Amino acid sequence: MSGPGKGKILLGKANVYIHEKGKSNASITHVDIELDKLNDIIKPGENSFVGSKDGGVFIGLKKDMITRAEKIIKKHSK
Repeated sequence: MSGPGKGKILLGKANVYIHEKGKSNASITHVDIELDKLNDIIKPGENSFVGSKDGGVFIGLKKDMITRAEKIIKKHSK
C-alpha cells in the first residue's frame, strides 16, 4: 500500500465489509466498499473491474468513468 502521493486525491474514508451470501439480500458473498463520493465516478448500475496490489486493491475505470474522475481532478487542482 503506497498511501498519499503526488497525483492522488483523497475522496474520503470508506466503510469496507465482507457481505455474506444470503444475508441482507446478498445473492453471493462479496466485498462492499461504501463511500458516496465513489458514485460521482462510478454510477449506480455501472460495472468496473478490480485488481489486486500490495496492501489492497485498485478499481479500474472505463472510459466514461475516467472522464468523470478527470473532472474531479481538475476541480481539485485549481
